[in-house]
Amino acid sequence: MLKVSAHLKPTLLAAAMVTGCATLALAQPAPNGNPTPVKGEVAQYILTPAGAVDGMILTDGTEVHTPRAASTRLVFSVRPGDKVTIRGTRTIANPVVNAIAVTNDATGVIIDLGPPGPARRIDDASRVKLQLHGSDGRFNGVQLEDGTIVRLPPPDADRHAAALAVGQPLYASGDGVSGPLGKVIAAREIGPNKTDLVKIDAPGFDRWMHEVFGGSDTPAAPPPVAPRS
Repeated sequence: MLKVSAHLKPTLLAAAMVTGCATLALAQPAPNGNPTPVKGEVAQYILTPAGAVDGMILTDGTEVHTPRAASTRLVFSVRPGDKVTIRGTRTIANPVVNAIAVTNDATGVIIDLGPPGPARRIDDASRVKLQLHGSDGRFNGVQLEDGTIVRLPPPDADRHAAALAVGQPLYASGDGVSGPLGKVIAAREIGPNKTDLVKIDAPGFDRWMHEVFGGSDTPAAPPPVAPRS
């Protein structure tokens, strides 16, 4: 057996500590301060087993991870073969980037992938162009002549069907988004103009918002664990 002299033991111990710290550092993400942009060309999307896009692989092998909630915006703005600039945090041990923004270098389109902010109150005024329906055939909103989509819980859509008839002027205010893909409002109040409004039933509206927009993404509670005998 190789014996280590007493005067070498502190040196070897210090070296082992340095090696251990280096190994630990490799396993940690890079600092979140001001990450260096990563440039490259998109080779292909990363798909989940359900077919959703949750990232991209660049031609140099870099894995870029993006939130699934942003998959539509990502596919709409960035395609394989496009050169991109990625802003995000990256690991040291592996070529992995957790993106917070992706820029298409050719078009200049910037996709902000940060966490969504609180629901934004927006409004719109135009005329009804088309009545819209859910997959069950129930009347649940309208398309306005300016392209804005206004959605309501089906009971309220039926209740206010006369005000939502094609050709009628409509002002709608509620929670919504407006971006490159269009503008949509989950209406909390509607009327022919800003001064003549009816409010949508609040409890029914909140239940509908959860079922339509939050229900499918809400994780199921884990099954109870049976006590060990």
